[in-house]
Amino acid sequence: MPLPSPATSPTSDATTPAPSSMPRPLPRPLAPRLATPRPPAPRPPAARRVAGGAAALALALAGGCKTDTILEVTDPDVLNVADYSTPAGATPLRNGVIADFTQALVSGTVDNFVVVSGNLADELIATDTFDDRLLVNARRAVDQLPAMDTPYRNLHRARSGAARAASILATTAPTPASNRAELYALRGFTEVYFGELYCSGVPFSSEDGTTTTYGEPLTTQQIFQRAVASFDTALTLAGDSARVANLARVGRGRALLDLGRFAEAGQAVAGVPAGYAYRVFTSTNSTRQENGIFNATTQGATRYMIVNNEGRNGLNYMTPADPRVPWTTSSRVAFNSIFTNVPNQLKYTRTGSVVVADGVEAELIRLEARLQGGAQGDRDAVFAGLNALRAAGTPALPALAGGAPTTQAAAVDLLFRERAFWMWLTGHRLGDMRRLIRQYGRNAETVFPTGELPSPLVGSYGPDVNLVIPFNETNNPNYKGCLDRRA
Repeated sequence: MPLPSPATSPTSDATTPAPSSMPRPLPRPLAPRLATPRPPAPRPPAARRVAGGAAALALALAGGCKTDTILEVTDPDVLNVADYSTPAGATPLRNGVIADFTQALVSGTVDNFVVVSGNLADELIATDTFDDRLLVNARRAVDQLPAMDTPYRNLHRARSGAARAASILATTAPTPASNRAELYALRGFTEVYFGELYCSGVPFSSEDGTTTTYGEPLTTQQIFQRAVASFDTALTLAGDSARVANLARVGRGRALLDLGRFAEAGQAVAGVPAGYAYRVFTSTNSTRQENGIFNATTQGATRYMIVNNEGRNGLNYMTPADPRVPWTTSSRVAFNSIFTNVPNQLKYTRTGSVVVADGVEAELIRLEARLQGGAQGDRDAVFAGLNALRAAGTPALPALAGGAPTTQAAAVDLLFRERAFWMWLTGHRLGDMRRLIRQYGRNAETVFPTGELPSPLVGSYGPDVNLVIPFNETNNPNYKGCLDRRA
């Protein structure tokens, strides 16, 4: 089945939602006017007296009230914009940022960061009929794919909202400072996600409610450096909140890994305990709050499917069975009506939590930093550390077969494979695949899915290793397109 032709979308500001494309309903036709109007029926004298009294009362009331405010109603359940800049608005303002961050990462739409990055990587495959998802999966994305506006807009909304909220809280609710620290940490994660998902050249614009300041395009390295600065600010403000400080430490370690500053990354996560986890939560309170990973992969005729051995290089996530990649068979038919018996992932339901950062990731960062020593002793230590993680798992995993790898390339392969399984469907895999190219000298066609597309699709995978910036960013006069499509 050939891939459909690219779709287009209207131009709109990259930091504001696109207008609805639904047509407006036609107005109802006016009733025909009678040729000869009927005279009003005479009213009884009592009725005339009541009507006259009501009219007089209305005139009296109008004379004593302001007609422009008489119908105004105060709703105690709704916060006005100005209310957010008060001490009472601090908590709902902070909660709103966390909700926006959660939506960008995992909830609401099926096209969230975890799903879209997994589709370009080797965790998911598109089972759709539209270019929006098919071209991303085929590594042939273009800038006019309407559904791909969604993760870009949502990440910008969470990023800019975190910055504005932190600034407001500094004045209206400066204590505890850890509340602002959490917002800066979440901003840092959105910046990491931009660097890991998109090509070089993403601009970060800002607005204060009245004025938009258009950002300049940033290189991938500059984006990760910006993330490190956000996490540094979070650590400065975290105080005695271990929950927030460890979130910032893991995020900082991840950004430093992306920069290839391995020793600093290992040091950044040195104090994170094994049992630590920062989670965001999903629910059925509204569609926006549902787990978008579940909706994308495990409900009805889904538009994405978990995958095994995609395009030669994809990892064998599903065989043999591994408790870190839980799944089961089903009789579901995919959205394209061609893929049948679509497997169900069991890691997520429509509700529940998703890990953003935890002690397992911190240990994997420490082990990668140790591996940079390059000696057999370093490889032995990393091998032992991976087995210790497996033994501490729930359930415990059997030890890795054989001894420690005797070559650096084999040790890197093993470490990145373990990272892929431990952090399956959490939004880490694409960034790791790009790092294998950028930092470890791998060829993209030995890392990403390649060769012929899986049946029933026709053609071959393209060269993409990142997502192109959506066309709507051209509203920014400083925007110059992707500066670099390499990893």
